[in-house]
Amino acid sequence: MKALTLKRILSLTLASLLILTACTNKDKDAENSQAEPDKLTDVTLVLNWYPNTNHTGLYAARDLGYYEEAGLRVDIVPPGVNGSSAIVGAGEAAFGVSIQENVTEARIQGVPIVSIATLMQHNTSVFASPVDKNITSPKDFEGKVYGGFGSPAEAGILQSLMQADGGADADKVKSVNLGEADFFTAIERDVDFSWIFYGWTGIEAELRGVPLNIIHLTDYSDKLDYYTPLLITNEKTIQQQPELVKAFLAATAKGFQYAVDHPEEAAKILLQAAPELDEELVMASQKWISPRYQDDAPQWGIQKKSVWENYASWMREHGLIEEEFDAEAAFTNEFLPEAAQ
Repeated sequence: MKALTLKRILSLTLASLLILTACTNKDKDAENSQAEPDKLTDVTLVLNWYPNTNHTGLYAARDLGYYEEAGLRVDIVPPGVNGSSAIVGAGEAAFGVSIQENVTEARIQGVPIVSIATLMQHNTSVFASPVDKNITSPKDFEGKVYGGFGSPAEAGILQSLMQADGGADADKVKSVNLGEADFFTAIERDVDFSWIFYGWTGIEAELRGVPLNIIHLTDYSDKLDYYTPLLITNEKTIQQQPELVKAFLAATAKGFQYAVDHPEEAAKILLQAAPELDEELVMASQKWISPRYQDDAPQWGIQKKSVWENYASWMREHGLIEEEFDAEAAFTNEFLPEAAQ
C-alpha cells in the first residue's frame, strides 16, 4: 500500500494552471445544466489524489444515490498531471478537491477558483519519525534529514515550528526530495522524518506496528490549522449555475453525514469504488477520520474567514506570497445546506 504523503497533494504547477485557464474558460459540465427535469445533469468532480478516506463522503453521495436525487450524475476522476485546481480553474470540471495553500496561490495569480466547503475542519497533517530517531519536538529537527516533496511551503513550515520551539536553527536541517518514494521505505533508509496525513499514513503505521513520534503543526501555530482538503468550483459556475452548486453541496453534505454516522458501511462503499485499496487500512482510517470531518464545527463544510486570513498571513511572513490576498473572495459558505454563515 502506497503511503498518502503530501508530495502530490501540495504540488501545484501554477504555470500549467494559468495556461489552462487562459486557453479555456468554458465549463464542459455546465453545458447540460439546462437539462429537462427528468434528466440528470452530468458533473465531473476531480480529486486531488488517489481515492482515500478524505473522499469517502463523495463516494457515499454518489453510490447511495444522493447525487441522483439532486438531479446530478457525478463522475469522480483522478487529477491527472495538471492537478485539480488547474482543471477546475480552467473550467474543465465543475468541482474539485484541493487544499487551502493551492487556492490561495491560485487566487493571487488570478485563477478564478473558489472554495465552497472544507472536507475536514482541522489540519490533520503531522511530522512523523521513527521513535528511535528521538525526534519529539521541532528543535530535534536540527541535524536530521527531512524527506520532502519540493513544495515551497516546506521550508517555511520547518522554520516556523522550529522558531516556535525555542528558536531552533532550521538551517541545520538537511532536506532531500523523496519524489514518489514510499514513506515507510524512506524512513528506513534515507531520511529521519517526513510530513504525512495522520489519518492515512499514521494509521497505516499503527497497523504495521511501526511506532512513530508525531509532531502536530497546530501545536506550534494556530495559523497552520488551515483547510486541507476542501472542495472548489469556478467563479463562472457560481455566477451562472448557483442552483447546481447548491444541489451538489446538499448531496455531498448528506454523503459526509452518512460517513460520520456509519463509518464501517461508508468504508465499504469506498472499497467498492476503489478495490485496489487495502481493506484493513481503509476500515481503520475511516473509524479515525469520520468524527473529524465536522469535528467541533456547527455543521460539515463550514469555513471561517479567520482561517483563510491567518494562513495567508503566515504565507506572507515566510515569503511564499507577496501580494495582498482577498480572503472573502476565496471561499463561500453560501451554498452549504441551511446557508451557513
